[in-house]
Amino acid sequence: MSTTATATRLLDPARWEDRIWTGEWVPAAGGKHECHSPSTGQPLTTIGFASPDQVDIAAEGAAAAQRDWAGRTYEERAAVLRRAGDLWLAHIDEVTQWLRAESGSAADKARFEVRTAAQECYEAAALASMPYGEVLRSTQPRLSLSRRLPVGVVAVIAPFNAPVVLSIRAVAPALALGNAALLKPDSRTVVSGGVTLAAIFEEAGLPPGVLQVLPGPGATTGERLITTPRTRVIAFTGSTSAGRRVGELAAHHLKRAHLELGGNNALIVLDDADLDRAPGVGATGSFTHQGQICMATGRHLVHESVADEYVARLTELAEALVVGDPAGEDPVQLGPVIDAGQRDGIHAIVTDSVREGATLCTGGSYERLFYRPTVLDHVTRDHRAFREEIFGPVAPVIRFTTLDEAVELARDSAYGLSLGVLTRDVMRGLQLADRIPSGNVHINDQTVNDEAPVPFGGVGDSGTGSRHGGHLANIEAFTETQWTTLRGELPRYPF
Repeated sequence: MSTTATATRLLDPARWEDRIWTGEWVPAAGGKHECHSPSTGQPLTTIGFASPDQVDIAAEGAAAAQRDWAGRTYEERAAVLRRAGDLWLAHIDEVTQWLRAESGSAADKARFEVRTAAQECYEAAALASMPYGEVLRSTQPRLSLSRRLPVGVVAVIAPFNAPVVLSIRAVAPALALGNAALLKPDSRTVVSGGVTLAAIFEEAGLPPGVLQVLPGPGATTGERLITTPRTRVIAFTGSTSAGRRVGELAAHHLKRAHLELGGNNALIVLDDADLDRAPGVGATGSFTHQGQICMATGRHLVHESVADEYVARLTELAEALVVGDPAGEDPVQLGPVIDAGQRDGIHAIVTDSVREGATLCTGGSYERLFYRPTVLDHVTRDHRAFREEIFGPVAPVIRFTTLDEAVELARDSAYGLSLGVLTRDVMRGLQLADRIPSGNVHINDQTVNDEAPVPFGGVGDSGTGSRHGGHLANIEAFTETQWTTLRGELPRYPF
């Protein structure tokens, strides 16, 4: 995908190469980085890195711009968010092509991201006019009330796997509630997860400086976003190990951190599950976007009475999936994993688990960054494929005999993000799910589920219990509570 081929009214690489967005494209002081297609290895574009000093300057500029933005009427803020939603849809083909080339997203997944980004903006537009306080009782002759006010400047640190959605879901509500946002996209998906947001909101009429896009190498830029004095809330999506560091650093600086982290999610297939559909449900949970999703189905817990048939059908589905370059002419269902480090980590878990006694039914091989959909049977809790988040296209199957055993296996994880239960008896499924800690539960569906209006988040090593999405969760995330009282005249005090 050449840069000349993608020069359009919205995304023109000539504007951003070697630059960062601070309300305008300015030279980057932190060096530059060449972005490559994970499918072909060919260069796509060159992006600029923000220096630590530029992060401080950006935060000061965002704080100044935020004061005017917060003073706008809710109607003005909502109008910008609605226009942004329309622009995502108007440019869906262009943004989709970048997602396919830059992040290895299959076409359906890429278009889903862009449509979800539009919906996030529409939901945020409605958020701008939501009630933001309550009248409180008081023993004094006064009006007592609480108000939710903007926090000021929000730092958003987003990952590579769903770069549009995992950026916009924090940026849009933060802006709608009167905040400014500093966005650090992953350096491997800067165009999808950063440049597109800058271009969309510029065209939507967002005032300069209210949103700034600050890519950077490694953890340097992200840490500066946390420590710079002007940021008050940190919205981080990424690995649990990185999230611990973010949480520690934010706590040291007395800042709130909303952490949406990893998962090793269980899909429980009960003995009465519909076996004509269950394997397809499980395959979707494990193989969508090459398994590079925090909600991916990492453990298929299958009742022993149906396990043989389930594994056979799951294997057949995996072998039929087409793996290839999503940016090419031919339709594919799985693209590449993001880089060689990710691929090697996946392969190590698979080969170690097979050496430990798991049965390789299909897959377990790769060409360049294209990892074949893999099914492992007879996995036990001693195997790495059970214990660890794989973040790749691997479906480990663990067999169980009793419901108590299924609960024990599902609970045997530090994570608690998403859970699926497949059964014809939905109340039985819900009763089972009630015994397993999880931020999200889906009866008769797989674990990869998210929508703009819902409060999404996990527990345990999957996050701090904070939520993205839904008007109540977003107001809680991106505002501060202020107690305010009003008297008609001054009170008399004894001194």
